Amino acid sequence: MKTLHQLLIALCLVVASALAADSGGDVDFNRAREIFQRRQNGETISAEDQAYLKKAMEARRRQQQARPSSDEIDWQRAGELHRRVQNGEKLSPEDQAYYDKAKAIHDRGAKGGGQQGTATGPAQGGKDSVGLTPLTELGTGKYKGEDGGLYSGGKNEPPPAHAAAARKELAKIQPLDADGKPSADGKVALLSVGMSNTTQEFSRYKQLADTDPEKSPKLVIVDGAQGGQAAAQWATSPDSRVWQTVDQRMKTAGVSDRQVQVVWLKQANIRPTEEFPEHAKKLQADIATILHMLKKKFPNLRVAYLSSRIYAGYATTPLNPEPYSYESAFAVRWLIQDQIKGDAKLNYDPACNEVNAPLLLWGPYLWADGTKPRKDDGFTWTRDDLFAGDGTHPSQTGRQKVAELLLKFCKTDSSARQWFLAKP
Repeated sequence: MKTLHQLLIALCLVVASALAADSGGDVDFNRAREIFQRRQNGETISAEDQAYLKKAMEARRRQQQARPSSDEIDWQRAGELHRRVQNGEKLSPEDQAYYDKAKAIHDRGAKGGGQQGTATGPAQGGKDSVGLTPLTELGTGKYKGEDGGLYSGGKNEPPPAHAAAARKELAKIQPLDADGKPSADGKVALLSVGMSNTTQEFSRYKQLADTDPEKSPKLVIVDGAQGGQAAAQWATSPDSRVWQTVDQRMKTAGVSDRQVQVVWLKQANIRPTEEFPEHAKKLQADIATILHMLKKKFPNLRVAYLSSRIYAGYATTPLNPEPYSYESAFAVRWLIQDQIKGDAKLNYDPACNEVNAPLLLWGPYLWADGTKPRKDDGFTWTRDDLFAGDGTHPSQTGRQKVAELLLKFCKTDSSARQWFLAKP
């Protein structure tokens, strides 16, 4: 039943993502999806949000009736019925029959490689390779005028001066109490910031990390990333719903703003259409705004690790296909380069100017050219790693891959291991 439960949740999120673009009514399915996900994460949902979720599910049910699939299964309704069953509720004969039908379709899809309407099985569209070279392997070669290397110049490590500055900032990370004062009983909070892919991947990372015996007991991991909330949505206003949700999740985790000292940020924008570098410059500007908001909200934030998108060569929607996914890495690199060059808008050193951002470093690089193995670690993205529904969101295996990369990074990177490990 746990596998079905996870699948139903995922399907609800995928369906809501698709509907958000064409709902045409007065229901924001991105908001409904976020409420649903928060409830699944164990958060207390307000009466207003409960009512909104119910309204969205009714709207979705009406749409499903107007556009029935071959199996005519409303996976949001099926997910809600499953939750009620898990809570020990007795279903009506009608609901029980519907639930049994959904479970049977799921079981057939699991055995036979996927049924229409279940979004199971491997990604169906796109290509196994788009012929691009991972940024980490591009070296001194060129891509649309840009050279390779995470830090440019073919280099995948920060220049010595920036590495030294990072060590200085990392040395400030220590357990803090709720008021931000050093305390042996304090906490170090790691927060994720991003969109649907980010929360799907980071939630799995949190499960792995929280059970890792090498993790520091002082480290509290909080998934702040949210479905449907891309870079532009985060950058809108520090008072927007996305930031309110961050507050709620931190409260649930028992950490304060002054205890957040590390961030993992992975962002993109919805349906980019501009040519390179325009769309990447827009993403760069949005992330810069988010970094400003993060530093203002979390005064003890020392380091932000940035990652770019996973492979999108299997995408079947315009949500964020290739080459936008590949090119998002340049937005990350330009931000770090600007900080290294001394851009006052990204200053992290109070001795130099007003502090406007945390120190920026690359986190794990997640892109690989589909099934073509990366040279350094053999990493690939297969069709099984992406959802059949859109070829854009990671499947369970895709989430596992990112989670393992992030966990390995935290345990082996010379900067991250200082705050992640109990014994660095």
